[in-house]
Amino acid sequence: MKTRAAIVFGLLFLTVLIFSGETAAQAVRGVTDTEILVGQTGPQTGPAALWGAVARGTGLYFKGINDEGGIHGRKIKYFLRDDGYQPAKTKAIGKEFVEQLGIFATVGGVGVGPGMSVRDFYSENKVIMVSMGCSGVTNWIQPFQKYIFPIYPLYIDEAFALTRYFHEKLNLTKIAMFYQNDDYGKQGMDGVERYVKAKNLQLVTTISAEVTDRDLSSHALKLKDSGAQAVIMWAMPAHGALLLGECAKIGYKPQWGTSSTLSDGVAMMQISKGLWEGMLHSNFGEPPDSNSPLMVKYRAWHQKYEPKERWSTFYIAGIVFAEPFVEGLKRTGKNLTPDNFVKAMETMKDWQWIGPPTTFTPTDHQGGKHVFFGQVQKDGNIKTLTDWMKITY
Repeated sequence: MKTRAAIVFGLLFLTVLIFSGETAAQAVRGVTDTEILVGQTGPQTGPAALWGAVARGTGLYFKGINDEGGIHGRKIKYFLRDDGYQPAKTKAIGKEFVEQLGIFATVGGVGVGPGMSVRDFYSENKVIMVSMGCSGVTNWIQPFQKYIFPIYPLYIDEAFALTRYFHEKLNLTKIAMFYQNDDYGKQGMDGVERYVKAKNLQLVTTISAEVTDRDLSSHALKLKDSGAQAVIMWAMPAHGALLLGECAKIGYKPQWGTSSTLSDGVAMMQISKGLWEGMLHSNFGEPPDSNSPLMVKYRAWHQKYEPKERWSTFYIAGIVFAEPFVEGLKRTGKNLTPDNFVKAMETMKDWQWIGPPTTFTPTDHQGGKHVFFGQVQKDGNIKTLTDWMKITY
């Protein structure tokens, strides 16, 4: 009897060990039976603080999703951190996210420099990155990054399409480029140059500025002296407003165009003191005053959860960048792991909510390839000029 009891006890003990081992093996960082841990950095302070609304918009969206019951029984626990648009801060926060908080994913985040400071670290730790850096640089897809899913259209493509619109629709041939001297600005310039070369045109001038520059008077003079009919700018909000102010002082009024990164017309009208009127830009999501069913729903969430927050383009961008992440969670099912999430995301084809039609495949994670164009009106609202367009060469 003692021998039989010993055998039974041994089998029971072995069974416990096996199941304990399976549980440990199945444990996924940032995922429990009831929660999914997600982080985002964003400049809540500093020269790019206008873009900080992105991270707050994501928070609004997650509140709404959680109140609807979450995804497969799990709710999203969201961590927002201010990095001030400084890569060193982003890097430190990234380590906190992974090593202390143990996040499953990061959604959004603003800036090429900040995003690049954590890209490889996150990849090494299998952190899912959806709309990494909220930017359209090729750094997120070249070389291929298994755990990164960009939503934002590539800056090269966006700038190419904008230049084509200036040339083919507005008949403007003397075009200049003002850009931020980093990957963000340079890839915008690459897109402009790609178009003018294809059409045997010539940029009348290209002028760069450092993020730390605070005096753009000489830049404005160079633009005026170039005789450009149109100026395309790839810059942060503070520089955009500052440059228009300097150009106004010397009576230079070209047709301006810019990236969707400066598409918050109301805010830009305020900080530019009304000079943003007439700015032509691309867009990556439905405008704030859209009455589509989803936008009506999201505005109701806004009134319920964050009525003091300004309902704006960048705030809505936080929703645009988070929607595909939640769709990916739904498609993955209960067995949520980084690799299972990747496989689920790669089943999306022309999927769309309020952002661009989005497609991911096992060999191409650049989800957003569409934009539409709009122009800023006197009240800061956007007059839509085109439908969604897939950018082609």
